[in-house]
Amino acid sequence: MSATAGLNAAMPPGWRDRFRAWREGLTASPGFRRWAARFPLTRPFARRRARALFDLCAGFVYSQVLLACVRLRLFDLLEQGPITEAALASRTQLPPEALERLLRAAAALDLVARREDGNWALGPLGAAMIGNPGIAAMVEHHALLYGDLADPVALLRRPRGGNALSGYWAYSGAEAPQALGRERTQDYTALMAASQPMVAEEVLAAYDFRRHRCLLDVGGGSGAFLAAVAAAAPDLRLMLFDLPAVAEQGRERFARLGLASRASVHGGDFTTDPLPEGADLVSLVRVLHDHDDAVVLSLLRRVRAVLPKGGRLLIAEPMSGTPGAEPAGDAYFGFYLLAMGRGRPRRPDELQALLASAGFASSRLLPTHTPLLTRVMIAEAGAP
Repeated sequence: MSATAGLNAAMPPGWRDRFRAWREGLTASPGFRRWAARFPLTRPFARRRARALFDLCAGFVYSQVLLACVRLRLFDLLEQGPITEAALASRTQLPPEALERLLRAAAALDLVARREDGNWALGPLGAAMIGNPGIAAMVEHHALLYGDLADPVALLRRPRGGNALSGYWAYSGAEAPQALGRERTQDYTALMAASQPMVAEEVLAAYDFRRHRCLLDVGGGSGAFLAAVAAAAPDLRLMLFDLPAVAEQGRERFARLGLASRASVHGGDFTTDPLPEGADLVSLVRVLHDHDDAVVLSLLRRVRAVLPKGGRLLIAEPMSGTPGAEPAGDAYFGFYLLAMGRGRPRRPDELQALLASAGFASSRLLPTHTPLLTRVMIAEAGAP
């Protein structure tokens, strides 16, 4: 045993740990649980805890109800206005009794709602799906993740990679990612592009890109994020860097949007190839948490090397330990990235430590409207 481990073992627990041990000891007692469920002052807490535990057990079923609604385009049908159950059965080609079962399940999850006249309409969560194709795309995509998680203990024990999700993210286990063709990259590139507008909206609300002259988006996919920034900062020059087959899709997007004159496209592997120079702002949008620490530190050093003094790096991704969104970090992304084959969610202080090691002079978080979706960190380059 190390000296530090021995010291920690000898230290008495703090009052918070003692309180938690006392509280959870009570909760573990069947007699106390029965009393708490009957006593008027503790009954609401007991019911909330029971509901939370049940939701953990039933979460997969809830997600499959949502998947059924997405695949049947139920929200699109209801967006057109309230509709009868018979009409929905005809449009979805479900037997009436099966449709009723789905509608009742979806109503319990606030996805749809039955009106007083008996017709069906969007519920509050179903309404939030409208205009967000990225959410529907992720719901469909999760079928791969759920397959990999069918035996979570086996997933934890075996070496990372070699499963459905790591195969989907082709660059994750490829020996030469830059050699991947379009057929291996187009599916995940389309998925990222579909969900990028939600992230771009959060980032644009948090940071003013008009203060810069040139933005380099590293790992920028087919350019969806750069296209959103271009509309908000008309004088900003744009640079895209990603794997050659992916970057070529960005070139096509810029041509379609009339951005070819202000956007340049660069193909390469950011884990081995030098980054293009000339930008005073570099963005890493949903990139770092996909990679392990050694790769992240190397990438941050590459970014620092191409930035001028006073240049900035913008990091946008979900982060571990986000208040009010703790399960999204270490539970969801922790296991998603495990199945993907590499990467991990990081707390802001862990990112800041990596940034300092890479030579950035300072870094800070910016507030975002929906921290569960993404958080934004700005780092500034000092003197080389």
